[in-house]
Amino acid sequence: MKAFILDRDGVINKGGNINRKSEFQLLPGVTEAIKALNGMGFGVFVASNQGGVGLGFMTKSALKSINGYMVTLIREKGGDIVEARYCTHKPRAGCSCRKPRPGMLLELIEKYDIDRKASFMVGDRDTDIMAGSSAGVHTVFIGDNVPFGIEPDYVFSGLLDAVNGLRDRNIIHTK
Repeated sequence: MKAFILDRDGVINKGGNINRKSEFQLLPGVTEAIKALNGMGFGVFVASNQGGVGLGFMTKSALKSINGYMVTLIREKGGDIVEARYCTHKPRAGCSCRKPRPGMLLELIEKYDIDRKASFMVGDRDTDIMAGSSAGVHTVFIGDNVPFGIEPDYVFSGLLDAVNGLRDRNIIHTK
């Protein structure tokens, strides 16, 4: 399977610390981008650090509610998320799943037999790009200012811009 693995906050929804469903707002073009990726045969996944759970700012139940709401909004517009993985450990817990470590990505790659050469990690932080590079997938940075010291494969302003740009360059295409 070829895949797009997306960070959540700052790629799918407006960034910041989202601790309640009422704070969750999809970014413009996200549902169209995910629907287009699905139409091109990509499985779309989410891999997101959510240390607010480990720090006590949010419960696992609240995270599950936010995730369900996100998936519902995307499905209502014809897109699909295969699976969402979250690291809920405290930021300095030393776990293998918290980005920049590639644990979440490697678990998805193994579970779904994801073809690394045909797959992408999309994120708005250096930790996303480092995790993607360590997992052996292409990396896409979302934003205007690439953090010093990282070299993503591609840079775009948003997810829809990334999908359109990669398609226009014939880097991704229909099945």
